[in-house]
Amino acid sequence: MKKIAYLFLLNSCFIFAQNADEQKLKEVYNQALTNSKCYSWLDYLSNKIGQRLSGSDNAGKAVLYTKAQLETLGLDSVYLQEVMVPKWVRGEKETAYIKNGKTKTIVPICALGGSVATSKNGISAEVIEVHSLKELETLGAEKIKGKIVFFNRPMDKSLLNTFEAYGGAVDQRGAGAREASKFGALGVIVRSMNLRLDDFPHTGWMGYKDIPKSQYIPAAAISTNGAELLSQSLKANPKLTFYFKQSCQQYDDVLSYNVVGEIKGSEHPEKIMVVGGHLDSWDLADGSHDDGAGVVQSMEVFRILKDMGYKPKHTIRVVLFMNEENGGRGGDKYNELAQTNKENHIFALESDCGGFTPRGFSFECDEANFTKVQNWKPLFEPYMTATFTKGHGGSDIEPLLSKTIVKAGLKPDSQRYFDYHHAANDKFDAVDKRELELGAATMTSLIYLFDQYGIVE
Repeated sequence: MKKIAYLFLLNSCFIFAQNADEQKLKEVYNQALTNSKCYSWLDYLSNKIGQRLSGSDNAGKAVLYTKAQLETLGLDSVYLQEVMVPKWVRGEKETAYIKNGKTKTIVPICALGGSVATSKNGISAEVIEVHSLKELETLGAEKIKGKIVFFNRPMDKSLLNTFEAYGGAVDQRGAGAREASKFGALGVIVRSMNLRLDDFPHTGWMGYKDIPKSQYIPAAAISTNGAELLSQSLKANPKLTFYFKQSCQQYDDVLSYNVVGEIKGSEHPEKIMVVGGHLDSWDLADGSHDDGAGVVQSMEVFRILKDMGYKPKHTIRVVLFMNEENGGRGGDKYNELAQTNKENHIFALESDCGGFTPRGFSFECDEANFTKVQNWKPLFEPYMTATFTKGHGGSDIEPLLSKTIVKAGLKPDSQRYFDYHHAANDKFDAVDKRELELGAATMTSLIYLFDQYGIVE
């Protein structure tokens, strides 16, 4: 009889807690959808400041703006973390054309981040089309030397997970120039990481790693329409030539900052939970999806909690990381300081997949904690955000180390993300206000639940 009474009491407590959590999530979503600031913050970041490439004046303006906005929220502290970041400047707008006989056809290109410039007169050479880094080795220097290598492996359209498709193609962008230079190539042209056919070239980081500077060759992205045209033209005339010119330059590292805001925990101040996105963007556009959206959603989490009068049990930090796009130094510096200060991080959440309709989260954690979060799925189902999977949390929180830590990444609908990723159309008008707010509410809900119930340590 006592056992039955105990089970009844336990079940009643669970139902009461679940009902309380349901009400709290309703309050969170109501706050986000009726009283948000994230869209106006994004408007300012995108339209008043603009592109925020690490080391640029605009990146510095974004640091000051977001710090000032966090200070208006009444947090316990708002401060900056110094971090040295690379300074790469694109220079004049790039030019390129296909020369087929006497015909010159202009195609859209952009320099890849970190690339060296061409000579002042540009580069003109025959083109060899390849579809993988391995294919370079098969061809060898005999067929590559003195030519421009054209990497033309598309993202796999059959994959529903567009980030998986991106991961399957991006190696040619990151390592293409380095590997092609070993066989005597003069330059590299890479098909943009984009699923649709359009005229927007998509930039992104590439690296030379340990090859001598004398072997650095220029690398540029070509739009998907341009890639299709170049490939078709090569089939008709393998001897055509390609010309491109770019004037980008790498400077010495410069000082920048992570922006940090904090609410001290009322019960476990020594246990820290982080939510954030990266403040820097590429330089072709405003970076509204990548990652202005993640920045303002993370700020909105704190606005919601403060306006609800919520007092967290654990210390919660918002971190706006600098230099995710071309170095990852903001995330590295945050972890370095956390280790130096012997901080105990138990949870980290990142938003860096665009401001589209949220679908759920990916989690980096052990089985015990994944089982724990699976029990919360019914709370997210009314908001259609209950897709919980194991997977990558985010690039900025990836370096973060603690004895036991759960990392999570917000997962919006990804089908349109790579239409804008690193391209000139990643602007404010590409972000829907309601979708952005729903993402912030979903993030706040997860932060609330982890704050209430902690992790399995």
